[in-house]
Amino acid sequence: MLLPDNIRPEYSIYYIGSLILNELQLNGSKSLLDLFEVLNNNYGISFALYSLALDWLYLIEAAEIKSTGEVYLCS
Repeated sequence: MLLPDNIRPEYSIYYIGSLILNELQLNGSKSLLDLFEVLNNNYGISFALYSLALDWLYLIEAAEIKSTGEVYLCS
């Protein structure tokens, strides 16, 4: 869901995308599953919303996934 229709912004891909970007800025690139594990443990997000947020970040050219499965920020 791009914009939630309730008052819980933590379910929007914009919010989850910001968490992904923040984690990558603080700790550098991470593997796809390691990044999900960190975000799931800290914020309790689902893999479905995580993957939608990664897709959105890829579309706006903010993050990319290498063929090895490593997520990194685009420069």
